[in-house]
Amino acid sequence: MTGLSVAALIVAAGRGARMSADQPKQFLRLSGRAVLSRAIEAFTAHPMLSRAMVVIHPDDGEAVAAAFAETPHPAACAIQSCHGGASRQESVAHGLKALADGGFPEDGIVLIHDAARPFVSDAFITRAIAAALQHHAAIPVLPIADTIAEMDDAGHLKTNPDRARLRAVQTPQAFRFGLIRQAHERAARLGKSDFTDDAGLAKWAGHPVAVFAGCPRAFKLTTPDDLDRARRLLGADLSDLRSATGYDVHAFGPGDHIMLGGVRIEHDKGVVGHSDADVLLHALTDALLGCIADGDIGMHFPPSDMRWKGAASRVFLAEAVRRVQALGGEIRHLDGTVVCESPRIGPHRDAIRAVIAEVAGIDIARVGLKATTSERLGFTGRREGIAALATATVALPMQGGRA
Repeated sequence: MTGLSVAALIVAAGRGARMSADQPKQFLRLSGRAVLSRAIEAFTAHPMLSRAMVVIHPDDGEAVAAAFAETPHPAACAIQSCHGGASRQESVAHGLKALADGGFPEDGIVLIHDAARPFVSDAFITRAIAAALQHHAAIPVLPIADTIAEMDDAGHLKTNPDRARLRAVQTPQAFRFGLIRQAHERAARLGKSDFTDDAGLAKWAGHPVAVFAGCPRAFKLTTPDDLDRARRLLGADLSDLRSATGYDVHAFGPGDHIMLGGVRIEHDKGVVGHSDADVLLHALTDALLGCIADGDIGMHFPPSDMRWKGAASRVFLAEAVRRVQALGGEIRHLDGTVVCESPRIGPHRDAIRAVIAEVAGIDIARVGLKATTSERLGFTGRREGIAALATATVALPMQGGRA
């Protein structure tokens, strides 16, 4: 990627009314620095970034100057600003024009980011750049653990969409610069001004939008509770390292596939279970719950509860991840071992690791997966079922977590 131009376009023109603060949330203080300053630094500290364009409200010049002054950044990465518009879409368009006017190349990569998301890691930015290079338009997503309700006009439940197909969208959204700039210009010419994010605008313009693994820590500061969470994360001493194990087994039964690690694998048998009977995700869920001493999968998702009949097991893992994060914890490593005579796991290893990394919000390099047989001994040796063992390593705040 030598010679590639990469810019961050950070949208910081909003008013943040839901925060109920006396100033826009991008200027609230987090451990002595403005939220905006921390968001900018997350990008300018990345070795591939050459430019950061911050889109600001015309009334915020003094506060923006103060945030810039407290932001450490390498001399090679320029920080500039421009005024935004009446909507997020218009503000992004202004930022893209400012970059173009400054000579930013059409084949460069632009990462469009909300200033209210200050916790963006180098690994997350690297994933965004790689996704834009491969797909030209890509967005970070997280799985959804909660049931989603669609309401009718009277305020009553209308339907529950299938959450296995739903994702929560984050920023930075990553694009080839020319693609997203031209899409914004076309939308402006045609009077299309109702897009809430750039991925929707790109899709409207006819560009396929890929997804890549988001990061649970890159949450958006929207309410006072979010700000409290951010302050806890910054002040946390994550020195309470914990490891725990998980184990699960399911019998084979009628069917033509199994689910393993969130991946469908064709097989001459199915797996018997109340959910989709994914032994690997079940074992990983128990391992994470063990790290925080929070019961087991059966306690949180009992088979007597019909809500979980046929459910995708990634929902269970996502909930365990959420519980770790709610305590201010970080998942450092996940490792699994699958025991069966068949099917062969090797051809699916990296796809499984990718799913686990996405759900857990960690880099794929922090996900291990092995497979073995039981030398034709026991129920797995007789091809009667499949088993999985898992280990999770979690870092928790020394002052937090469960006793």
